[in-house]
Amino acid sequence: MRTTSQRLCPFLILMAALLPAWAAAEEEADRPAPPAVIYPDPEGYPPPRLYPGEEKFLANLRQLTFGGQNAEAYFSPDGRELILQVTSDKYPCDQIYRMDLETGVMRLVSTGRGVTTCSFILSDGKKFIYSSTHLYMDTCPPRPDYSQGYVWALHPEYEIFMDDGQGKLTRLTYNWGYDAEATVDWKRNRMVFTSYRNGDLDIYLMDLNTYEVRRLTDELGYDGGPFFSYDGEWIVYRSNRPRSEEEKEQYRELLRQGLIRPMNLEIYAMRSDGSDKRQLTDNGAANFAPFMHPSDKYVIFASNMGGNVREFDLYLVPLEGGEPVRVTTAPGFDGFPMFSPDGKKLVFASNRNGLRPGETNIFIADWIWSPETP
Repeated sequence: MRTTSQRLCPFLILMAALLPAWAAAEEEADRPAPPAVIYPDPEGYPPPRLYPGEEKFLANLRQLTFGGQNAEAYFSPDGRELILQVTSDKYPCDQIYRMDLETGVMRLVSTGRGVTTCSFILSDGKKFIYSSTHLYMDTCPPRPDYSQGYVWALHPEYEIFMDDGQGKLTRLTYNWGYDAEATVDWKRNRMVFTSYRNGDLDIYLMDLNTYEVRRLTDELGYDGGPFFSYDGEWIVYRSNRPRSEEEKEQYRELLRQGLIRPMNLEIYAMRSDGSDKRQLTDNGAANFAPFMHPSDKYVIFASNMGGNVREFDLYLVPLEGGEPVRVTTAPGFDGFPMFSPDGKKLVFASNRNGLRPGETNIFIADWIWSPETP
């Protein structure tokens, strides 16, 4: 689920054969380096505050971005940088930026063309991956048709790329039909991602040394948004599993149109080899963006389970299952949480403290909760 990357185009159903895995290393292109830098400008913004109940979990809340749409901010391995997607006046489609956490300065690292999403820094702290449509389009695609309710469109033009940190791009996927939602296992140099390559939206694992790909999910329905645990042993993800024949047909029909309806997503976990799948939530809400604490004991995620479909907050659930515990209480949207590698910080996107309606900014706070906290 995304707040800033849903300006998507209709999907042309076409099952194309995947090129051999070794081809991933052969096609490279130098991207231009647009001189785009965003400096933090907090003028007019009051100091951010915690809402009632949040002080049990968070302390020293700090706002990192000021204005526009900013989302999916993820830590570098040393915890000194974030990589995120930003929509701005200059780039009306989401583009990828890297932020120095000490200064707050952000610099554009994607091409500035098409639309991008789902970026993640690799273990060396230099290379990073992201999905982009820039091979097929320079501008923003049209929004999806909401006449069938709230839907996400699936860019068939999305492919996943690796940037070497100096602007040289290596294309990692060759599949007309949506490749996105990729993150990385820093321990074993593996990438997990979502793809439509076999006629359904499933999760795949790619070895970034050999480019070999393995399918991890195969049940009908959308499996996506996967993240590794820090030790690489687990993957947490969101899933929509249609049960009745009517639900299955509705899901297939939307897929034929290149759409999904993200209104019923549950949080799952599995071993990184695809075994030991377990459902962690069962509330019928839109649960998404799970991330595991470095202790491997609990998962944080975003959900509108509170009853208002427009109200998203962060929740915790034990890896072994149990009743979710609410973390944030601010009005509007809180989502895309990630713990720092040492487990001492939490970064997330939020509508709080905005100067304009719908503004989404990035916040960071000290994480002070533990399972032993009363």
